[in-house]
Amino acid sequence: MTADRLYLYGVVTTAPAELGTGIDGLPLHAVPGPEGIAALVHDHEGEPYQGADADVERWVVEHSAAVERIWQNTGTILPATFNVIVAPTREMTAGRRLQDWLATHASSLRDRLDALSGRVELRVEIGLDHHLTGGRHPEVVAARTELKDRPPGVQRLLRKRLDHLERDITEAVARERFDSYHQVLKGVSDEVDENRRARPDPDTALVLSASLLVRADAVHDVGAALTAIQEAEPAARIRYLGPWPPYSFADILRTAPPDETG
Repeated sequence: MTADRLYLYGVVTTAPAELGTGIDGLPLHAVPGPEGIAALVHDHEGEPYQGADADVERWVVEHSAAVERIWQNTGTILPATFNVIVAPTREMTAGRRLQDWLATHASSLRDRLDALSGRVELRVEIGLDHHLTGGRHPEVVAARTELKDRPPGVQRLLRKRLDHLERDITEAVARERFDSYHQVLKGVSDEVDENRRARPDPDTALVLSASLLVRADAVHDVGAALTAIQEAEPAARIRYLGPWPPYSFADILRTAPPDETG
């Protein structure tokens, strides 16, 4: 079978001279567009990548490694997610379709690339420990004091009720903290993209989960802001990941012409 499709890694302002390889060692090449932009791809045949979990994991890692290498070499990339494939039509090759799309969206692509220049993505999740947050509430403290004088069977029943009470209290506190923590993150970021599908650990109430677009030279400001939150709230449970290429801030690529995604 002849390769008639293109697997997309991202869009850059200027393609580096040495692009290297992507998934399965396939050589990357650039599809040029106007205003100096280019899409970085490799030839692809057949269906999107799918198979055993171990194979998919390896392909995802190889995709991510190629995107990160290009990002580090160029300083800016609109990264594509895994398994974005441009297919031909009866009238046009995949390459021609991609060139037409680059031409149609050249101004928006260039503007977005300029906005992402020198920026990184960080992912932050802030939660509150149920037991530490709810356990200090006066109603819970008083109830736990009363437990000591109750029979063992009653204690077990009341502990379950207290656990639910702690969770309800913590969820309410988490909702109250959202605005203040969100403002803190906005103050140290260019953009904040909330992940509303995030799920907290079983003993944690989620305050917020978000991706941050941050200047590479200001990453330490995010760390300092999170440290201040932790010091002010010992019950806070904070996850802080990155820096990565700005996957969450490449929305313009969602208007690309691929026919297949995995």
